[in-house]
Amino acid sequence: MAKKRIFSGMRPTGKLHLGHLVGALSNWAKLQDEYECFFMVADWHALMSEYENPADLKAHILDNVIDWLACGINPERSVIFIQSEIPEHLELYFILSLITPLGLLERCPTYKEQLRQIDNRDLSTYAFLGYPVLQAADILLYKADSVPVGEDQLPHLELTRQIVRKFNHLYKTECFPEPKALLAQTTRLLGLDGRKMSKSYNNYIALSDTSEIIRKKVQGMFTDPERIRVADRGHPDKCNVFSYYAAFFPQAKQHAHERCAKAMIGCTDCKKELAALLLDLLAPIQEKRQALQKDKNYLQEILSAGRQKASLAAGKTISQVKKLLNV
Repeated sequence: MAKKRIFSGMRPTGKLHLGHLVGALSNWAKLQDEYECFFMVADWHALMSEYENPADLKAHILDNVIDWLACGINPERSVIFIQSEIPEHLELYFILSLITPLGLLERCPTYKEQLRQIDNRDLSTYAFLGYPVLQAADILLYKADSVPVGEDQLPHLELTRQIVRKFNHLYKTECFPEPKALLAQTTRLLGLDGRKMSKSYNNYIALSDTSEIIRKKVQGMFTDPERIRVADRGHPDKCNVFSYYAAFFPQAKQHAHERCAKAMIGCTDCKKELAALLLDLLAPIQEKRQALQKDKNYLQEILSAGRQKASLAAGKTISQVKKLLNV
């Protein structure tokens, strides 16, 4: 019996960090056991918000792919490819935009939220409004059965499902399956300062950070605001440092909780221990990173093979769609 297919992607807008590891990459690596996986470097999506500063895009693409491989994404078990190298993405994007009501996009909660929150870039563009349609095209081009998402991404996937229903009804076809949500068991990780983890805030630990930088960043982490002195009992459930123990080190979580709550350890020492654990966690990833960085030909071979496999699947879909539209 053939494996069911999943599709997912990431925007190459900067270095990948611990949030990506716990939120997506660890899950992607596990999904390879059960599904046929298509993992896409979403560079068109990146340009929708970073169009004014595209200079580092190619470097980010390669750096992100290195991180994927170092975190266990296996090119022999998954298709790894770059979105812009498959022209059918933009073809299907345009075709789907023909049938997508403007109001559906304007009501998208993610669109409205990002317009409010991001004030250092002009996102009031046609392309950014159409972001969910391109996302739908990405998924449907490979006829993915499921998409691994967090709960905050469900509205986007539902919009894709609405587009599928309209397309299939309008052209009296079953061309596209309605992709199901594969809700990932992910942990929402806050930034080091307690705010949302963001490149703009520089409040993250990158997978490629050096030991010195990691220790320095962890020492600067926001801790329990109610704990003033070392002798004060802590409130680990309100402490951002403890949330990192909970996300990455379940075996050490209870011990860390007890020592904090009983004032058996101060915040400085607690952060030193967390830094040591993080260094151990990242050591094998960084070792693989270093080896991959020395073999750029291998990376190009992986991306070339991924392009060929993705192109084959995308070509079949777009041919079917064009036939339905008589173009």
